[in-house]
Order: sequence, then C-alpha cells, then structure tokens
Amino acid sequence: MSSAPPVLLRREHDVLFATLNRPETRNALAPEVVAALMQAVAQAESDAAVRALVLRGAGGFFCAGGNVGNFQARLDADAAGEDPVAARNREFGRFMQRLAALPVPVIAVVEGAAMGGGMGLACAADLVLATQDAKFALSETSLGIIPAQIAPFVAARLGRRAALRLGLFGERVAGGAAQALGLVDELAFDGAALDALLAQWLTRLCACAPGANRALKPLLRRCGREDDGALLDDAARLFAACMRSEGAEGIAAFREKRPAAWRHEFTADAVRS
Repeated sequence: MSSAPPVLLRREHDVLFATLNRPETRNALAPEVVAALMQAVAQAESDAAVRALVLRGAGGFFCAGGNVGNFQARLDADAAGEDPVAARNREFGRFMQRLAALPVPVIAVVEGAAMGGGMGLACAADLVLATQDAKFALSETSLGIIPAQIAPFVAARLGRRAALRLGLFGERVAGGAAQALGLVDELAFDGAALDALLAQWLTRLCACAPGANRALKPLLRRCGREDDGALLDDAARLFAACMRSEGAEGIAAFREKRPAAWRHEFTADAVRS
C-alpha cells in the first residue's frame, strides 16, 4: 500500500482542492480514498469560510471507479449478519449523498477518464470541466455488476434515458458527445487549458458572495421536492438575512463601482495540482 496520502488537500483563497492521489491504480475508489474524500467533504461542510470544493485526480487521470482488487476480499468476508458487500456499497452511497448535499459548489476537473464510480463523482458535482479527450463510462455492467450507489446521481444529472443508454450498453463518451449528454459543462483542449478554464470559473465563483452561495445551493435543492409556499417563506427569510449581512457590502460596492470585499481572481498557476 502506498505511504502517500490517499487524497491531497490544499486550500487556496478558501477554495478546497482535493486531489485523488493513487495514480498507480488510476485513483480507484479504495476504502482509504473514500474515507479521505469524506474528510474533505466534512471540512467543507463545517468550515463556513470554504467557498468551493474542487475534485481532481493525480497523474492525469480522474478516477477509475471502484477498486476491483478489493472485490474478492469482500466476497470472502464473514457474511454473518449484514451482507458485507452490500454494507460497503451502501457506505459509498452515504458519501455520495454528503458530497451532493454540500452547501458550497463542487467542481469536478476531469482528465484521462471518469469510469464507474468516478463518473458518479462527476455527476454529483455542480460543474464539470474536462479535457476534450477525457472519457466517461458506466463500466459496471461489463463486469457483471451495477452502478448501484451512483445511479440516482447519474440519472439526476443526465436524465433517465441517457443513464439507461450509458448503463445498459457500456458506451464510452468523450468531448462533444459528453457535453451534449450533460456530463460536461465546458471542455478544454489539454491539461494546461483545463487549468486556465478552472481559474476562470473560480474567478467567477469568487465574484459571488460566499454566504449567499451557501444559502442558495440548499434552497435550489429543495425546489420541486416540497410545498412552494413553505419554500418561499424560507426563501424570504434567507433573503432578509443576506440583505443584513453580505448584501450591505454587495450593494455598497455596486453603488461605489468597486469590487466587493469577497472578490478574488485566480490564475492557472494557483489552481494547478
């Protein structure tokens, strides 16, 4: 087992960068990798100063999905009580729920490929940036298994028809096809262009008030899931709270034709992993 940290964490102007750091396995989602990712999510949840979580992969590869090398060990585990295979699978689903529910934006930056669970990570993100040659696939059925815990997140991002197409036929998509399906928001020619693209998006993000973003994302997640009246009552209270905090600075900056206090410009060097 590698002695290097399974996920490299660094913070740049309150943006948390989490880089999957198992290039020898193409950043497969081994238990220690998922545990480290869960710690990154917990940090982003609990620290009100964190403005975004950026997910990347080391070695020019995003994530190969589940660690196939661990599958036999799970089958051989003592099956007394709860099924150990189902238990480990559901544990990853709990991580996916936490990731998707983060109140701050999640950005997936994809090079190489996002396969299986790696594609699930991308689908749980709010913004996906990728190189033109990055490949995406739901590869599980070719191994005789299913994309169980990532299925809701894939369907939520792509819609049921596209999720069925990718899952049932194991199709690999890249470039314009991935963008047309909604897997990718914006494409870059190569890794250097990808860093520049990420810097542009983080600069846009940092033109927005961090507290307002933390209030907006959970509000949008509730849309269509509950009574509109109750939702709008809460929205009014959130609006008032924003007006009494960051709103005062934002409106003053607009009137005075100056940058708001929270603005920051990122460079490609600053985002490079």
